[in-house]
Amino acid sequence: MQINLKSDERIDQLYSNQIKIIQSNDVFSFSLDAVLLANFAQVGNKRIKKIVDLCAGNGAVGLFLSSETAAEIAMVEIQNRLADMARRSVELNNLSTRIRVINDDLKNTTAHLPKDSVDVVVCNPPYFVNYESSEKNPNRYLAIARHEIKTTISEVAQVASDLLKTNAKLFMVYRPDRLTDLLLSLRSHRLEPKKLQFVRSKPAQPANMVLIEAIKDGKPNGLRILADLVTHEGTEYSTEVKQILYGKS
Repeated sequence: MQINLKSDERIDQLYSNQIKIIQSNDVFSFSLDAVLLANFAQVGNKRIKKIVDLCAGNGAVGLFLSSETAAEIAMVEIQNRLADMARRSVELNNLSTRIRVINDDLKNTTAHLPKDSVDVVVCNPPYFVNYESSEKNPNRYLAIARHEIKTTISEVAQVASDLLKTNAKLFMVYRPDRLTDLLLSLRSHRLEPKKLQFVRSKPAQPANMVLIEAIKDGKPNGLRILADLVTHEGTEYSTEVKQILYGKS
C-alpha cells in the first residue's frame, strides 16, 4: 500500500513479525521498551477479544501485538501528529479493520469505549514526574512522551481499571526507580500486581526497566518475580532479545 510520508519520516520494520512502523527522529521513534512490552503481554488466548493500548505514541505496541492475536485493538494517543503516524502505520500494515486509533486525552477513553469491556490493556506511559524543576526535552513531542505533562501514573491506572473486565489484565513497562509509585497506584485502583520482571543491560548492572502484569480485582499478594531479562551480551543484543527482534530463525 502506498502511504504518504512527511519529510522527516521513515518506515522501520520489526522483523520478527514483519510489522512496519512510520517513525521520525524529530517527533517519535519506538525503542526497546515498546518491543519488550509487546513481547511480555499475553494476548494469544482466543478469549481475548478487545485490547487497548494507552499512551500509544506512534502505535508500535498495538501494532506488534496484532500479529499475536485476532482481537480488536484500540490505540489511544493524545498528540495529533503521533496519532496520525499510528493511523498511517495501521493502513500500511492493512490492519484498518482490526485496529482503531483514538486521538484524545486518555482521561476521555471511556467516552469512546465502554467501561468493563476490555480483556487486556497495555501501556508504555511517560516515566518521569513533571516537576517544575525537571529538565525536559525542548522537543514538545518527546517531552510529553517522557514526562507526566499530560497524564500521571495514577490516571493511567484509573483508566485501565475502568476499561478492564473483572480478572482482565494490564501489562506495563516502567522505570524501576518509580516502582513504588507504580505498585501503589495499581493497587489503589483495584489492579493487583501478579508478575514482575526486571530488565538489565548486563547481569551486574542495575535494572533500567521493569515489566509488570496486574489483574483487575485479583486476589491480594501472590506476586511472582520472574528471572531478569538481560538485553546485551558484550556490545551486541543478547540471544533472547535478538529472538524478540528478529525471530527465532
